[in-house]
Amino acid sequence: MTPGLIVIHEHPEWQKPLFEALRHRGLSFATYDLRCNAFNPARLPLARLYFNQASPSAYVRNNTRAVPLALSFIRSLEARGARVLNGSRAFALELSKSAQAALMVQLGIDHPRTVAFNDPACALDHWEAGWPALLKPEQGGSGARMYLLHSPEEFLRLLRDRPDLWLPDNLLLLQEYMPVDPALGIVRMEFLGGELLYAMRVVSHGAFNLCPSEVCNPEDGAATAHCEVPASAPLKPVEFYPYPEIPAEAVHTGKRLVEAGGLDVAGIEYLEVSGRRIFYDVNANSNLRKPIGQAFGFDPFERVAEWLESQIV
Repeated sequence: MTPGLIVIHEHPEWQKPLFEALRHRGLSFATYDLRCNAFNPARLPLARLYFNQASPSAYVRNNTRAVPLALSFIRSLEARGARVLNGSRAFALELSKSAQAALMVQLGIDHPRTVAFNDPACALDHWEAGWPALLKPEQGGSGARMYLLHSPEEFLRLLRDRPDLWLPDNLLLLQEYMPVDPALGIVRMEFLGGELLYAMRVVSHGAFNLCPSEVCNPEDGAATAHCEVPASAPLKPVEFYPYPEIPAEAVHTGKRLVEAGGLDVAGIEYLEVSGRRIFYDVNANSNLRKPIGQAFGFDPFERVAEWLESQIV
């Protein structure tokens, strides 16, 4: 029997709450596991709807090949007329932090100054934002391989000593560092079908891995075997708080990014510095946090399952 839905993914632990919610609603669905798979463009797996949950951070889990497979598979589905939620346009945006910055330039949204580069010396020739600065992979995900650097010398030394940082796509970013009030942290908004699902404040205590999944950042702060992005130093657990009083202007800006980026489900992040609201990250694979949704009176995975059901036509 042809399923109503196929979920494309490479991290089964992240997907367990969604799969449970889909079963609870009695939805017919199948999965396409990107960790080890293949497809024939002439015989694609059939479904009425496809939902892309692939993550750019697959490479930190030794699933580097999952991302190109996902993009090729999704583009093949779309070429055959299939409807893919968070399809190739949305996924390509998530894979490119420089493209996210360019989109924010186009929309007139305040964001950190950014330089994409494939050679450190060329990066310094174009760098105007001063130091400290953040080094990031172009294909980000879960805060992996991010460094706060304080001088050009430290920047050059790091890339000389760590050639592995060029993986997976041999493109890196220098990004303007924005000092954030530690008590405020950053704000993450989750969008579903173009509308705000919920917002939360995330207090990082200096960590870069702000993945909302309880698999990666458990409520009790315990270590977990399912997160492959280690902290660079002993840190307090990342804290997540419901943010019901989020400004309407922030939500409006998030909606503009979601619409312009062709995102069906998204997590949009911003920070507040000296009266500025600075947007810096667009996530198409939106890992939800059940306790935050419950603080607003609902199960976020049930909301996603309900929405997916409404999209199957």
